[in-house]
Amino acid sequence: MDQKTNKTYNLEERTYEFALAVAIYCKKLPRTISNLEYVKQVIRSSGSPASNYIEANESLGKKDFQMRIKICRKEAKETALWLRLIMNTNPEKFTEEGNKLIQEANELKKIFSAILNK
Repeated sequence: MDQKTNKTYNLEERTYEFALAVAIYCKKLPRTISNLEYVKQVIRSSGSPASNYIEANESLGKKDFQMRIKICRKEAKETALWLRLIMNTNPEKFTEEGNKLIQEANELKKIFSAILNK
């Protein structure tokens, strides 16, 4: 981790840490009908970039690699949507942490876009 920014530059580890942070955030949420549904979705989508990035690194070729990275980008974008819904349907005390997670989802989306553009 870079001490100044607290960012992990190993993308496998960074995506894992993101999925873990989302799971920990979700455990703090009240148990409402909407949260139960949104949490299921956000847990799935937040873990997907981590697993698909690992698969991309073990890919069988360039097309397979690109497809996996596109899935990573799509899932990071979807995670931001679910996090926004969670934030906007819960008490304000969940907003700050939710915003940080959305920011990380957006940064991951940009990283995966940059990988595709190389």
